[in-house]
Amino acid sequence: MKQIKLMYSYSLRLFIFLMLLASASCTTLRQTPKPAEGRQVKREFRGAWIQTVHQGEYKNMSTSQLKKELIRKLDYLQDCGINAIVFQVRPEADAWYQSKLEPWSRFLTGEQGVAPDPVWDPMEFLVNACHERNMEFHAWLNPYRVSTSGNTVFAPGHIYNKHPEWFVTYNKMILFDPGLPQSRAFICKVVQDIVSRYDVDAIHMDDYFYPYPVAGLPFPDDASFDAYGRSKGYKDNQRADWRRENVNLLVQDIKQTILRTKPWVRFGISPFGIYRNKKNTPDGSGSDTNGLQNYDDLYADITLWVQKGWIDYNIPQIYWEIGNKAADYVTLVKWWDKNANGGHLYVGQDVARTMKKDELDKKMAYIRSASNIQGNCFWPANEILWNTGGVANQLQEQYHRYPALIPAYTHLHDRLPKEVSGLKAEWTKEGYLLHWKAEQSDTNPELARYFVVYCFKAGEKADITNPANIVTITNKTFYLLPYEKGNDTYKYVVTAVDRFHNESKKGKSKKVKL
Repeated sequence: MKQIKLMYSYSLRLFIFLMLLASASCTTLRQTPKPAEGRQVKREFRGAWIQTVHQGEYKNMSTSQLKKELIRKLDYLQDCGINAIVFQVRPEADAWYQSKLEPWSRFLTGEQGVAPDPVWDPMEFLVNACHERNMEFHAWLNPYRVSTSGNTVFAPGHIYNKHPEWFVTYNKMILFDPGLPQSRAFICKVVQDIVSRYDVDAIHMDDYFYPYPVAGLPFPDDASFDAYGRSKGYKDNQRADWRRENVNLLVQDIKQTILRTKPWVRFGISPFGIYRNKKNTPDGSGSDTNGLQNYDDLYADITLWVQKGWIDYNIPQIYWEIGNKAADYVTLVKWWDKNANGGHLYVGQDVARTMKKDELDKKMAYIRSASNIQGNCFWPANEILWNTGGVANQLQEQYHRYPALIPAYTHLHDRLPKEVSGLKAEWTKEGYLLHWKAEQSDTNPELARYFVVYCFKAGEKADITNPANIVTITNKTFYLLPYEKGNDTYKYVVTAVDRFHNESKKGKSKKVKL
């Protein structure tokens, strides 16, 4: 099979061509992550999911109250070491942002289609607030869901009212029919709109593809199967294969949509924690588990998407306890680690369940000892905000004691950014400032996106691989030095990091007396 190493180019057309070629090829070559050493790591994805579906806390808030609440959450999560916010901006084919394609979300204002008063853009606000705190913003979209159970009241301009033939009802939920090309086209249109207008770092989807099956209730896609499945040669006993193809096409189309729009924006998915049970795989390749399966029940072939390069990161939701009889946490961590296929692999952690069993220490140890797992995403963020079982304290004091860079996406671009220049320390009206120069741009991801400042005592080896030496990670080109009496000498090193999280090699250094 042909393997292709992808690099970002100033020529957008060339980059897109290469990426589209990779999407059509058998596999994508990626950098194999190195095993984490010790309890503290320099590079680690530390995400948190903020859901909006079924959240009634926001609709009664004024604009100023909501902004204040969102900032409170971001500040607290930042203090807990979180470096990526996964925020649900499209829970029901609606919008937590200004959109001409879909109506305002009822979970924002209380009634679908009713704009906030005064009108403002929560996603734009959140993107800017996250980037000010050097946190990534991942726009979380539910692809197919149009309504949750029992909700059938849509705003006049909702796509359901324009094209009811695109939708099916299953278990009281209304969903886009995954078998229709029109469904895929519209979802991609939404993705293109978000990526083109907002400075998001990634598009994110979770495990809601085909809905969770209900015993004795078949999914109502006879019409689309007759129209599109049979014409491709699928037989009645091959409907599961056809459904998987439908989801495959959606995932591939979304990746290509992103590449054509902003090729540095990533695409990630957090599937259900079990890919396949061993008993359901003739070759025994599945995990030694007994539960719902991505491949067989949700028609989500997550390992294929990783192999093809259609997604940039994978966050399986391994929400169970250690020792769970049906789905043991350790068994699943080992299975996903073994089947990472060179892609970025993080683990979805159920905070409440973990803290109830007092398993955070053991789970973090398993994650950081795994060869191919590079971080975690915590579900839901509210459990951290509530400090359930002391989780916030433990993250602050132990597991996220030092800041971490997000693992570099070298399969997108692996050239290091230029070093900073003009590093100086001088007195200003703000105080004793360490400042530097760097070329920056919102549209050129190869340039510096943010900077890492390290500090070393006199005579200490300047080891920039140790996160304990990081004093700040900032998108500013200055750092206020902690001046005391000017008696002690320190060496500061500043590196540049690009949009793909590649860090300049050595950095520039400056000795100062503080």
